Amino acid sequence: MTTAPTPLPQPSSPAEDWHEILKALLLRLPGLPEELFKRMRRAKLTFGDRVHCPFLRPFLLSPEDEVRVRTVAETIVELGERVVTAALNDKHLFAQLHLREEEERLARIPAGYGPASTASRLDAFLLPDSLKFAEYNGESPAGAAYAETLAEIFSELPVMGQFAKKYEVHSYPLSAKLLDALLQSYAEWGGSAQRPQIAIVDWKEVPTWSEFEILQARFEKMGIPTLIADPRELEWDGKSLFAKEKKIDLVYRRVLINDIVAKPAECAALVKAYSANAVCVANNFRCKIPHVKAFFSVLTDEQNGAHFSLGERELIRKHIPWTRVVADVQTAHYGQHVELLDFIRKERENLVLKPSDEYGGSGVTLGWETAEAAWDEAIERALTAKNGAWIVQERIPIRREVFPYIADVGKVDYRDMLVDFAPYLFRGKLCGFLTRLSSTGLANVTSGGGQVPAFRVSPRSSASSSPGGMPV
Repeated sequence: MTTAPTPLPQPSSPAEDWHEILKALLLRLPGLPEELFKRMRRAKLTFGDRVHCPFLRPFLLSPEDEVRVRTVAETIVELGERVVTAALNDKHLFAQLHLREEEERLARIPAGYGPASTASRLDAFLLPDSLKFAEYNGESPAGAAYAETLAEIFSELPVMGQFAKKYEVHSYPLSAKLLDALLQSYAEWGGSAQRPQIAIVDWKEVPTWSEFEILQARFEKMGIPTLIADPRELEWDGKSLFAKEKKIDLVYRRVLINDIVAKPAECAALVKAYSANAVCVANNFRCKIPHVKAFFSVLTDEQNGAHFSLGERELIRKHIPWTRVVADVQTAHYGQHVELLDFIRKERENLVLKPSDEYGGSGVTLGWETAEAAWDEAIERALTAKNGAWIVQERIPIRREVFPYIADVGKVDYRDMLVDFAPYLFRGKLCGFLTRLSSTGLANVTSGGGQVPAFRVSPRSSASSSPGGMPV
């Protein structure tokens, strides 16, 4: 008589190991959630009154996934820069991006250097068998300093100390790499100051002001003088740009081009200095070209195939969702001829509508969560919008994971969350991640989502040295 072999135990995942360590620790240290909240508030990790991270686990990324994301993300950013150059020389291609007249004027001002996007971010969903990008934030994306600071706080949690005995853990020093990218753009622009005066420029009223304070402290610690200025505080004397009586060499522009267009008087000094090539501005105004969501329509529309190699077209097909600007036109859907409006109405369950140039989830309508009548109204809004185009995009697979959530101070439960995974790219190179969690279909801080740090982890070999990982 033979007996069936005893099945081998399945190895646990890093997330499962983290949860086991956490559950044991919370029994001994019930004040851990409250202490985490206090540390975040001290570190300026707040968005209004809320802390950024009500979760007690980071996002854990494998080395293999990091390589996969790096390869695709860096290629997409490269294509974005190529589209910028091509669109400025091709009226037909430029028209597909649906920039407003004043945005086009700003984009056509010679910037004095490239790339258009010194800092950018791609919003993605990473699954074991797929990687899809929902949109490209080519215009001075927020959150890098928050992500780095969160990672530092999590690195000092007692649960990380135990977790790092089993796993090598690597974090991402985003502020140093951001500063390096800004200084590279400044040098390429022609700047010669060894320690250029940086101005981080945005409105005093923005909820991300605390991030500027974090960056200012870190940049100055690295030896680069940095101030924070509202656009209304900038002064142009015909030769140089000044803020708070200091001559500015390099503007880290966080004020959006939308706002520059909407408030020309308040932003006049910045635009005049930029137009005169008297100051290096990063990101420069050309970044608006790939930033609009219609950029993905340019990538996925077969009529533009000549701009991309065969390998690039395959990468686009695999990783960029089919996207079109909403209009009463004929087009192709993966080679099949369709009447676009009829297609949008029939395929509601598989499509999303959103403005080409909004942020924070504004205006996004998920077809699979929308009744037919409301979907028809959304299509009509898209067709009749007076201020910019709308896009339709195919539904993409999303990632969900269970995370320990601090429901009330001292109470931790486990929630199934959508995971939005957004790589930061500085001068086209992947440097780290913004990871946002949400219980709904929209994962961003402005729509009520939360943020967690991302770490690359790999199991330690028995011969590994002491715990703790070097940053990449």
